[in-house]
Amino acid sequence: MKKVFIAVMALSLSLSVMTSCKEASDKAKEATEEAGDALDEAGESINEAVDAVKEAGENAKEMGEQALDSIKKAGEDAMDKAEQMGENAKEAAKKAIDSL
Repeated sequence: MKKVFIAVMALSLSLSVMTSCKEASDKAKEATEEAGDALDEAGESINEAVDAVKEAGENAKEMGEQALDSIKKAGEDAMDKAEQMGENAKEAAKKAIDSL
């Protein structure tokens, strides 16, 4: 009778261990799937951030080009005005010389 009781206890313990191992395996599989999903979401977030940085860079480049164009135009206008003032001064000097 002791042998049967010991065999039943050993079988019961074996079933309990197998059930625990199966549950642990299922939980590990679920955790792995969740980690994979989290990594996919993180990858998407990184891609969105990269796209945002690229767009910001393109916008900064465009703004820089516009600023450069504005500076160039202002410089050309200043040069035109300086040339006109030089011509005016030259004509005034000629008139002053002629009047002497």
